[in-house]
Amino acid sequence: MTDSETRIAIFHQKQIRKTIYQNEWWFSILDVIGALTNSPQPKTYWAKMKERDHEITQPFPFWEQLKLKAGDDKLRETDCANTEGIFRLIQSIPSPKAEPFKRWLAKVGYERVQEIEDPELATKRTRALYKAKGYPDSWIEKRMRGIMIREELTQEWKDRGAKAGREYEILTAEISKATFGITPSEYKKIKSLKHQNLRVIPPWYSTPVL
Repeated sequence: MTDSETRIAIFHQKQIRKTIYQNEWWFSILDVIGALTNSPQPKTYWAKMKERDHEITQPFPFWEQLKLKAGDDKLRETDCANTEGIFRLIQSIPSPKAEPFKRWLAKVGYERVQEIEDPELATKRTRALYKAKGYPDSWIEKRMRGIMIREELTQEWKDRGAKAGREYEILTAEISKATFGITPSEYKKIKSLKHQNLRVIPPWYSTPVL
């Protein structure tokens, strides 16, 4: 899964993880619940929702388990719903933020439609995000080229039958070893990195783009 396929959106200063699945945005249900309710335990809130509403007890058509980045920067199975599913869930969440969230959700979904029609918009939005975070233009250009090369490479792996996940990790490690003489995991140990993703290390680390 590439960086362009997984992103973090912001609603009222709350992070909402989202990912592209079946060519549309799917959102973390726990993040949505946290944003709407300010509950310190969105997992408990979600469990009680499923107990009250038997229609959403089972995955699909309302929700699916998809891999999103967790707090430790690792991809983990996360309950997610598409725009239609989130609208359905909002009906069971009494919150004054419900209507603003619906408008926000509609806007985010529309952005995805725009990106499908014009993929260059996704690139422009990514550049703008890095710029807003304060990264220098030179780093942004290298990063964008790295993303493009990585997407072309993973597509080639996919075409040749490689499976995302462990097989991609092995191939990436082999390329890194041949190019830099060191694997990503070895590099993390040398630099004492724990949760950082080497593909998005800040420019002051002087890290090779993997």
